[in-house]
Amino acid sequence: MSKTPLEVYSKLLVEGGLHLDPAQGAAVKALQRLFDELVSDGAQPKRSFFQRLSSRGKDESDDTPRGIYLYGGVGRGKSMLMDLFYDCLPETLPKRRVHFHEFMIEVHDYIHTRRSEDVVNGAVDEALPSLGEIICRRSRVLCFDEFHVTDVADAMILGRLFRLLFERGVVVVATSNWPPDRLYEGGLQRERFLPFIALLKEKMEVVHLDSPTDYRERMLAGEGTYFTPLSRDSDQHMDKVFSALTGNADVHEEKLFVKGRRLPVRTAKGVARFTFAQLCEQPLGAEDYLAIAKNFHTVLLEHVPVLRYDRRNEAKRLMNLIDALYDKRVRLVVSADAPPEKLYSGHDHGFEFQRTVSRLQEMQGEGYP
Repeated sequence: MSKTPLEVYSKLLVEGGLHLDPAQGAAVKALQRLFDELVSDGAQPKRSFFQRLSSRGKDESDDTPRGIYLYGGVGRGKSMLMDLFYDCLPETLPKRRVHFHEFMIEVHDYIHTRRSEDVVNGAVDEALPSLGEIICRRSRVLCFDEFHVTDVADAMILGRLFRLLFERGVVVVATSNWPPDRLYEGGLQRERFLPFIALLKEKMEVVHLDSPTDYRERMLAGEGTYFTPLSRDSDQHMDKVFSALTGNADVHEEKLFVKGRRLPVRTAKGVARFTFAQLCEQPLGAEDYLAIAKNFHTVLLEHVPVLRYDRRNEAKRLMNLIDALYDKRVRLVVSADAPPEKLYSGHDHGFEFQRTVSRLQEMQGEGYP
């Protein structure tokens, strides 16, 4: 018989693979509850034809265990605990673990295929039931890593699709950096998204992994967050930090929508990676930087050059970017050709840039964010 989440977690504590963390322990207990209910449910004898016939019309989700919505700050161990739970589930139980962004790409691809085949005359509402049926046949348990909604199209689809899945008895476990009530915060037509949030809270136990320890911050403290001068060595440091922060997860592209514009972002596990040219040599403004700060807990900014008088526009954008990240307490990792106090040598923003220097220095300290 396979081990339970609580047994595996306890063994890791004893062997020193993990340190005692009360918040993680509480989350494990919630995952153990779900594990026990799923295993018990799977051990129940199959209903006969007459039993199924007599219960026809009953919502299958009535007897379905409540899933888990596990949220908390970066580096608290959410993905690790979900993977521990997933690995403990019996192989006989149909299950799938997938990054939420990847799942939504599959959803959109399916809808696009149905449209191009002219099977449903382009109606999303007609395509979703068949997609829901396919998902239900393949998985009894769906584990989503990095549950997050930034796209209006995703927001409009999710409520309809997840209601179908919950009605068919699919159990969902998800990790997120945001509580349910903050999903799609500030998004277009968000009022139409609110019933989905209510559905999540009804069908899933919301667990706040409120650990005082940020294990990724410990790594950053040892590795550093500001690399200078620009060189192959600084590039390698940025690659190493990015890999550590994301657990070597697959990088994908998201698009943030800002006043009708699309801002492409390379990201994994809530970490966004940009070059200076992408953010400060393009006609971006405070709204773009605020959107980044709202949607990612950590930003890697690479290849920041020394800015002279002829690059005052780029300097102004860098100041706006740092202000937005600082105000939202976003972690920042930088590779630059000079330390903060020597980044700008122009006159137009000389006085203002001192605030940027101060904030860049503070953002490297142990007390930030």
